[in-house]
Amino acid sequence: MSSITKQTVGNNTYLYESHSFRDDKGRPRNRKIKIGKINRKTGRAIYTQEYINRMREAGTPVAMTETDGLEKHINEIFDGLKSYGLFYFLRRICEKIKLTKILEKTMQEHWEEICMLSFYLIANDKPLMYMDDWLEENAGYSVGRMSSQRISDLLNKFGQKERNDFYKAWCEANTSDEYMALDITSISSYSKLIQDCERGYNRDGEELNQINLCLLFGEETQLPVYQTIYSGSLHDVSTFRSTVAQIDAVSGGKRLVFVTDKGFYSEKNIKMLIEKYHRSEFLIAVPFSNNWARELVREEYGRIDKISNIVKTSGSPIRGTSREIILSDMKLTAHILYNPEREVSSRNDLYAHVAWLKETVESLNQYPAIQEDIDKYLLVKSNNVVEINEKALEKELETSGWLVILGNGKLTVQKAHDIYRKKDVVEKAFFKYKNLLGLQRLRVHSDKRMVNKLFIGFIALIIVSYIHRIMKEKGLYKKMTMEKLFLTMFKLKKTVIKGYHVLSPITKEQREIFSAFSLPTPYVG
Repeated sequence: MSSITKQTVGNNTYLYESHSFRDDKGRPRNRKIKIGKINRKTGRAIYTQEYINRMREAGTPVAMTETDGLEKHINEIFDGLKSYGLFYFLRRICEKIKLTKILEKTMQEHWEEICMLSFYLIANDKPLMYMDDWLEENAGYSVGRMSSQRISDLLNKFGQKERNDFYKAWCEANTSDEYMALDITSISSYSKLIQDCERGYNRDGEELNQINLCLLFGEETQLPVYQTIYSGSLHDVSTFRSTVAQIDAVSGGKRLVFVTDKGFYSEKNIKMLIEKYHRSEFLIAVPFSNNWARELVREEYGRIDKISNIVKTSGSPIRGTSREIILSDMKLTAHILYNPEREVSSRNDLYAHVAWLKETVESLNQYPAIQEDIDKYLLVKSNNVVEINEKALEKELETSGWLVILGNGKLTVQKAHDIYRKKDVVEKAFFKYKNLLGLQRLRVHSDKRMVNKLFIGFIALIIVSYIHRIMKEKGLYKKMTMEKLFLTMFKLKKTVIKGYHVLSPITKEQREIFSAFSLPTPYVG
């Protein structure tokens, strides 16, 4: 068997035809014949005339002379040269976390296209319309051309049943008794044709219609488990009941353990969890618009700042205590946390902001965007006399640095704090969704295509989240960014020569990546 190999000597890279054989004693041997080198300016192969003549005699005509050899690639010899490393890396990860198996089972006709679309989202920051160009440079599953029209058609070819089948299988494989963080974000769109795209509270401050995307994330696995979509005009608290019901259905009634922020809190939601999902556990932050939460903080003034109430964090320690409370006949546990450094910082920030508001009003400048704060913190009298509303200021600062988390379990305040703080995995996931995966805009114009594009984004998010977890655990971020990792994998090329697959030499950096992810080093032949 013969193959083409490269060897770098000084500043030059030479090409060799390598022949494997056994000697007269049956021992494996290898013979290399120099057949050319790589042009350092163009990166193209320059073959010797002897090798070109031999290929002609072997039945592979090569229209190439010594003068045009610098400009032409021998397409008759090379059937294809593509990046192989990134596809191999992402494919192996999907197989390792059982994602491929679940997609094959639930998306039988389209799983390869879905995988390649998700790989494209991971590797590129360009719209899907450019995917065909990307496939020209990258190895992948045999999906054929992926033009804009074909992608648009594909996003219409699977529906709610297939997605639900996937979520059920994925939840079964990835949910346990670990805490799962639940959060919501908005994704904007210019489309007027998507029914759920409506005006609402936009977390990015954009004046556009939007949909709300709700995401459930495992805090230990650090992998997304489920996502659902709501109308952009709905508030977080009103989507909670439906989300929990959907998650309960796709998980097959497994024990659920939720962690959410203040946006999902209401007494109705707490009562619903206790009555309908009594086997489930939750930790929900409570907004201080609830007087009973403010009263808990007032009761702890002056007595929480003790060594016995120390709660360890990744930074300076804070203070915390837990107590049982009765809320609308429900017996619950309130975890009360106090961060003295945050209190000082919040006070300084608010003082500076109010001082600026006062100066702005006194100088007769008008900014409609800050009128609400002016009305809240200032008393503007006749003759442009401006006083600070001290009562409003102190009410605002009364709870600065404090956090009340409500739960129905028997957790210590330390454990409750640790679990609640881990919910930032969802916030980081939303960042990846919108930035790394390029989903700041929907760029589709129908409900079905919108939902299916976000489903493909969910598949990509699973892969990226796993990569992030391993890079963090193995210390790879000390050496490279995730983008650098992808670029390093992209540099691993594969050439097909007369039916033989030849892999470029694997670098030390590439081997380190495969080792960190416990993936076998690629081999083709």
